Formats: sequence, C-alpha cells, structure tokens
Amino acid sequence: MQTPMSLDVAVVMDPIGKIKIGKDSTFAMLLEAARRGHRLHYVQPGGLWLDAERAMARVAPLQVRDDPAGWFELGPTVSRPLAALDVVLMRTDPPVDANYLHDSHVLSLAQSQGVLVVNDPAGLRDLNEKLGALLFPQCCPPTRVARDPAVLREFVTEHDQVVLKPLDGMGGRSIFRASAADPNLNVILETLTQGGRDLALAQRFIPEIKDGDKRILLVDGEPVPYCLARIPQGGEFRGNLAVGGRGEGRPLSDRDRWIAAQVAPELKRRGMIFVGLDVIGDYLTEVNVTSPTCIRELDAQFGLNIAGLLFDAIEARRAAARA
Repeated sequence: MQTPMSLDVAVVMDPIGKIKIGKDSTFAMLLEAARRGHRLHYVQPGGLWLDAERAMARVAPLQVRDDPAGWFELGPTVSRPLAALDVVLMRTDPPVDANYLHDSHVLSLAQSQGVLVVNDPAGLRDLNEKLGALLFPQCCPPTRVARDPAVLREFVTEHDQVVLKPLDGMGGRSIFRASAADPNLNVILETLTQGGRDLALAQRFIPEIKDGDKRILLVDGEPVPYCLARIPQGGEFRGNLAVGGRGEGRPLSDRDRWIAAQVAPELKRRGMIFVGLDVIGDYLTEVNVTSPTCIRELDAQFGLNIAGLLFDAIEARRAAARA
C-alpha cells in the first residue's frame, strides 16, 4: 500500500545476496522503506554510468523481507535515469578507491538533477573516515599522519603506546598496536606506508579500549540516545565486531553527547544525514560516513527504530523539495 509520501528509493550497496541480514544496517533501511510503502530499486554492482550529462543506473525492482531463508527478490534489470528516482542510498563499503570516487561523481550529477543522495557525494569524497575526525581536534587524542616512517617513529617514541592504521581500511583490518620498543615497529611502518608512498595514521593508544570502542549514530544531526560499545575479546585489542568484538548497548554518557554536539552541526551542513562516530574513552577516533553500521544491534537491544528516524529525515527533505 503506497503512502502519500511514496518515494522511489534506489540503493547502491555491496551484493545483496551476500549480506548478513541480522547485522546489516542497509538492510534495516530497506525494510523500513518497504514498510512505509516506498518503491525500492537495486542498483546492480557497477551499474552507475553517464549518458552525456544524464546520471544513469542499471536498476532492478527490489522486494525485501526479514527472513534469512530468502530476504530479497529482484525484478528485471533496466537502465533508468537517476533523475526519475527520488532518493539514492549510497551504502557501499570502503575502500574509497578510484571506482568509489567515480561513482560519487555520477551521484553528484544525479543530485544536481534533483535526486536526494544519502549521504551527500561531495561529503563522501571530502570526509576520509580517519582524517574527518581531525576537523574536531578538541575531541581527538594526539594524532599524526605521515608517509615518512621516520616522522611516524618520532610520534611513537614520544607517546610509546600507539595505534597505527591505514587511511582506507575498515572493520579493524591492518590496525596495529605498537610501542617504541617493538622489534617489529620498522616493518609495521614500512608496510603501512608502502615504503613511504602512502599516508598512515598514528594515534596515542587509549587504554579505555578495554571498555569498548563506542559507535554513536547521528541521524540528521541528532545522536541516537544509545551507543554500541564493541568490546575486545581474549587477547585482542581491537573491538571491531568484524574481528570478534562483543557488542554491548549503553546509554550515551555526558562526554559522548558533548562530542556529538561538537561534530553534528558541521556534518549536517555537509549533507551527512547518517553518520557513525567512533569514540574510545573520552576521544573521537573516526567519523564513519560511507556505510555506518550497528542499527540492527541497537534496535534489538533497546526497541528502537533507527531507520525510521532516517526515513523521517529523508521524507521531510523530499516534502520540502516538492513544496
């Protein structure tokens, strides 16, 4: 049954047949869109293109259901101008490589032709998820970003216990904890910087990681009142769920709310409607804008409907555009 605000919603995501629906935030968004009577369209992987100045996509009608035995059905694939749609959810996972950037340019053209793209493609290009946090230095631990291993080694010597990571990773991949006395420090730095060719990030180690790496979700500039603390297990120092961390929901602390208040206005100004902040202890460590997760876990633990908040914001924007 279509609603008065029935929208055509396209999703750009990783292959839908391979997702884990119990944890997938994009799937939560699709379920909510379907519940509201919006028409769903699945952009085939690699399906964005241009016909002169027209942003186009290879799309198939999509139906979804919350059933692990069969959670989606696709109709026939056709080519359509994105301007014929109302909303595009851009939800592919990092890395933000050349293909991702090229797709974002197609989506910027679609946006100029009247489509609401969530999140804004220019913001997706500008806000590297590791570097974006440094726009808010009052919230961050001591950090250094460099290609030169010697420059990074100086930082390790100064702070002793540090975390080292690439700028384009996700899910805890290629993240190292090291100290000035670590016999592997040189090879870690050489590996992360590809021998001095790639920027890598060094951050002072935050001992409070033992209590969890908190994911705080912002919807249209407002924080969800609960976060998911991803707690390292066993001898692991990383809390990412992808490497075995345990997710535990918690109310936001006063410090969490302060960080959200520092960050949210600027992110909203940049068109970042759905954002995940990573907070360890009292410090912001990452700003996730490409495909933030944890909707399903927080919804289940606290009876929330976070995707509902997102679609409230989307529908309000589309109503304003039509007025």
